[in-house]
Amino acid sequence: MYILLALIGACVLGIAAHYLIGGRELRGVAVTPAIATAVAALVYTGLQWAGVGEGSIWLWLASVLGSAVIAALATIVLVRVRTGRDAEARAALGI
Repeated sequence: MYILLALIGACVLGIAAHYLIGGRELRGVAVTPAIATAVAALVYTGLQWAGVGEGSIWLWLASVLGSAVIAALATIVLVRVRTGRDAEARAALGI
């Protein structure tokens, strides 16, 4: 049941990251929160299997904050790639 807290926390931070990172018109509204939630699920489950208990602060920091950082970095990369490809397409079309 504690995994739900980690997933909800990561999703909320993913929503905040979506609004803080520019280029919102270049990606979907659910991309950043979805990445954060998926990474939090993987990290939380992996650390639980590794023997880290629910009382450990490292489990929560890695699963909630770590997933938000990874989601933010992935979103920044996604926006930069999209911006570059859009510029290439405009240049190819002579726009």
